[in-house]
Amino acid sequence: MPEDHAPLIRTDIPHSARIWNYWMGGKDYYEIDRIAGDAGLEVDPDISTMAVQSRQFLIRAVKFLAKEHGISQFLDIGTGLPTMQNTHEVAQSVTPTAKIVYVDNDPLVLTHARALLTSTTAEGVTTYIDADYHYPEQIIADAKNVLNFQEPIGVMFMGVLGHARTYEDMRRIVDTVMAAVPSGSYLVLWDGTDDSKAYVTLCENYTGTGGTPYIPRPQEMIRAAFEGLEMVEPGFVSITEWRADATEVGESRPISAYGGVARKP
Repeated sequence: MPEDHAPLIRTDIPHSARIWNYWMGGKDYYEIDRIAGDAGLEVDPDISTMAVQSRQFLIRAVKFLAKEHGISQFLDIGTGLPTMQNTHEVAQSVTPTAKIVYVDNDPLVLTHARALLTSTTAEGVTTYIDADYHYPEQIIADAKNVLNFQEPIGVMFMGVLGHARTYEDMRRIVDTVMAAVPSGSYLVLWDGTDDSKAYVTLCENYTGTGGTPYIPRPQEMIRAAFEGLEMVEPGFVSITEWRADATEVGESRPISAYGGVARKP
C-alpha cells in the first residue's frame, strides 16, 4: 500500500487488539491502551487470564489438529495482533509445509502482519487477507488462491465473533465458511460468554470509549455454531478445560470463555 494511502492508526483512542496484546503480556500497545487495559482489569480481573488462556487454547488446538489429524492448512479468521506462538509458528513446527492464511480488516493488525507473519520454514506458506468477516464469500474466494479447498482445512474463529453485529450474522459467517471447506475439515472456535457480570460490564465500558462493540453471548449461542459438526472430546467447555496439559502450571478453573473443536463429517 502506498505510504500516502496508508490507513491512519489512531493512538489517542483505545484499540481492542492493542489492549488484548497488553493483557497477554505483549509489547504492541500505546499508553492509552494501557490505561484502558488497567481500567478493564479493575472491572474484571479475570480478563488477563482469558487473554493468556486463549493463546494456550490456540496452541493446544493447532498442535492437536496438526499432530493427531494431519491438518496442514489453516484459515485463521480475525487474527488480531501477532504475538507469541501464532498459528503459523505452531503448525509449521509440526508440519514444515503447512499453509496458513490469516484474515483481518484492521489496519493496525495488517501493518503488523506485513512485518511479522512470515513463514518459519522454507517449505511453508504464511499470508494474510485484508477482509471483513461479515463478508465470508470474499474470504473464501481469496483463500482459494493459497489453500486447497479439496483437502481438509482448520478454520479458526478465536475470540472474535462477539464483534458480529447480530447472532444471525455470527451463524451466517461460520456456516458459510464451513460449507465451503471439505469433509474432514475442523472448526476451532471460542468466544466470550455472558456468564460473568464483570465481563459484560467490561465490554459495555469498552463500547463507551468508541471502540467496536463486543457482544458477550450466552453459552448456548456459541455452542450453536458447532451444529452439524462432530465435537472432539471434551466437547464444548471453558477454554481452560480443553485438553489442558498436565504440565501446565497454575489453577485450572472455568472462565467466561467457551469453545471447542469439531470435525465436519
